[in-house]
Amino acid sequence: MSETPATLPSADAGAVLPRRIAHLDMDAFYASVELLRYPQLKGLPVVIGGGRRAHDEALDARFEGRLHEIPVDAFARLKDYTGRGVITTATYAARQFGVGSAMGMMKAARLCPQAILLPVDFAEVRRFSRRFKDIIVSIAPLMEDRGVDEVYIDFTEVPGGQREGGRVLARLIQKAISDATGLTCSIGVAPNKLLAKMASEFNKPHGISIVQPEDLQTVVWPLACRKINGIGPKADARLQNLGIHTIGELAAQSLPQLVQWFGLAYGQWLHGASWGRDDRPVVTHSEPVSMSRETTFERDLHAVRDRAELGAIFTDLCERLAQDLQRKGYMGRTVGIKLRYDDFKTATRDHTLDLPMADAKTLRHAAGQCLKRVPLTRRLRLLGVRVGSLVRTAEWEATAGDPLAREQLLRGPVQPAQDSDPYTPQLF
Repeated sequence: MSETPATLPSADAGAVLPRRIAHLDMDAFYASVELLRYPQLKGLPVVIGGGRRAHDEALDARFEGRLHEIPVDAFARLKDYTGRGVITTATYAARQFGVGSAMGMMKAARLCPQAILLPVDFAEVRRFSRRFKDIIVSIAPLMEDRGVDEVYIDFTEVPGGQREGGRVLARLIQKAISDATGLTCSIGVAPNKLLAKMASEFNKPHGISIVQPEDLQTVVWPLACRKINGIGPKADARLQNLGIHTIGELAAQSLPQLVQWFGLAYGQWLHGASWGRDDRPVVTHSEPVSMSRETTFERDLHAVRDRAELGAIFTDLCERLAQDLQRKGYMGRTVGIKLRYDDFKTATRDHTLDLPMADAKTLRHAAGQCLKRVPLTRRLRLLGVRVGSLVRTAEWEATAGDPLAREQLLRGPVQPAQDSDPYTPQLF
């Protein structure tokens, strides 16, 4: 008989419990959601990326209400794709060919031309994202949302959260999600976020990995430094040049030496991370630092020759971003733009307004002022718009007629409720 939250024993009152933090990662989430719609594709190499194409629309219309009957041979193939899109995710069968997230689809087509290509259905993905998170919160309320397909969960004081190091509760959550959605997930449980994130990758897909404090030297130290979330390609290349390849070799370096090589903040963090130290709490709610919208073009666009098309895209981005702000109840003062040129170099500019705003017209004008300060001689691959220095609209409106209160709001824009996260750098 399967266990339920009601049947799981609670810890003794007043007992000091060892910290147990879980990182839950949905398995190939975007692809798995699509496989629920097209079960005939299970076990096959499937790539998810880009928007819906004419072929997809025609196929779904032809088999409306009977999508499971679409012959496998009727789906679009990656080898026939032309364009600049990138892969959102791929099934594990496709990953065996070296295909992965954020890879250009043209490159992926050379690695796995036979892969089936499906578009991203963001609405359906968001719907399933909300469902699996609601299930988690009903079992373990302390959950930190880290994106559409992953969360941190504090198991420490949840009934069953200490049993077998957290494995019992992890199994319960896995089963509840699978029963309700048909989707699988992988869970790592450890003393903190850093190790839990690492552990969730140990046994994919549909795995559970438990890391105890005493496992650091035997389980974690033999791993490559890149397995630490927060050591990117550049830092890893420098570590490699220094002869440091594993986490254990990193841990063997003295703190002064790492500070000398990498600077005070990052050197201290590297030292602590290599020893498995991380005291960040699971944060159930945090305020956004900024909001942004961006798009990568199917073909490079020129500021002069494609002025009308670029202008329309720019206006659309501003309008959508303004809608995001209004829907979520925020206003912002700092407007920024991001450009990526055809040589992959990136330029950003920002401008701070006197007062916060959330309307498309003001946003478009301020972003346009930023555009005047960047070179527009090269063709463009990407265009983005950002609004920062956020304040809550309700708080701003509540201070109408109170200049001192408004001044205070402007001096202290909304900040995250958690400490700066070195593992997730701010995007744009």
